[in-house]
Amino acid sequence: MGLKVTAAVSTAISTAVVAATFASAATLAQAKESAAASQTVTLAQLPAQAQATYGLIRAGGPFPYPKDGVTFGNRERLLPVQPRGFYREYTVPTPRSHNRGARRIVCGGEPPTQPRACYYTGDHYASFSRIVD
Repeated sequence: MGLKVTAAVSTAISTAVVAATFASAATLAQAKESAAASQTVTLAQLPAQAQATYGLIRAGGPFPYPKDGVTFGNRERLLPVQPRGFYREYTVPTPRSHNRGARRIVCGGEPPTQPRACYYTGDHYASFSRIVD
């Protein structure tokens, strides 16, 4: 007695596999967002250069690097998902670095001088901590 799989059963199985795959991807994305939102750092805990950069953000500049204030795409999907253009990135100077270094503050929301949320990364977008005042 052989097992006979109908087209309807095959389609149902394929649909279930696809749905489970998308659900797993969505769960992973939510977990990443949740991790970024749950890790916090106070302004006082940040390096002095990051505190100064945060002050410049709140003051509206002037910024020392031409790329400061450009759109941050959140391609890593570590920050909460928002429409393109929501996040902007700012360089945190790194002592003894001959380029912009790895440290950044990424802020989102309008107006730019009063962002809804700001995040610090000391490892060039590999991880983020939300800045709390």
